[in-house]
Amino acid sequence: LMNKESSRSHSVLTTTIESKTMNDDGVWQMKSSRFHIIDLAGSERSKNTNAVGERLKEAGMINKSLTALGIVINSLVEISEGKNRHVHYRDSKLTFLLRDSLGGNSKTVIIANVTAAAISVGETMSTLNFAQRAKLIKNKAVVNEESSNTIAHLKQELRRVKKDLAE
Repeated sequence: LMNKESSRSHSVLTTTIESKTMNDDGVWQMKSSRFHIIDLAGSERSKNTNAVGERLKEAGMINKSLTALGIVINSLVEISEGKNRHVHYRDSKLTFLLRDSLGGNSKTVIIANVTAAAISVGETMSTLNFAQRAKLIKNKAVVNEESSNTIAHLKQELRRVKKDLAE
């Protein structure tokens, strides 16, 4: 009953965007952003899918990965609530890859795809609870900005100020 066309895996697309501009003082300002677009494979209850063999093993690995992600999200929510927690990013490749996006300098958006089918009410509620919990993570996103030539610029400015003082 499991979708035979599905890859039964998570998909991750990562894009990095960088911009570089020179301000009026001759200082290069660089900004960068990284976007992760993730399609998580859905959890499956084996009794509803009649999966056996390799398909059952794949479903188990997907569920294990989603559980690790849920644990990381729960830890991050508790940190947002002021508790001191260790976040287990290394428990899964997915959570390790997303560590900067989940608990770092980022904004996170979740789109939950659910069904109204009565047979899937458990999965639907689980998905909605997962998304609701993730919504409680509080990150403080700031612009990733670096400046180059700043030291040279400051030295030049210092020489100018010293010269002005001497005059």
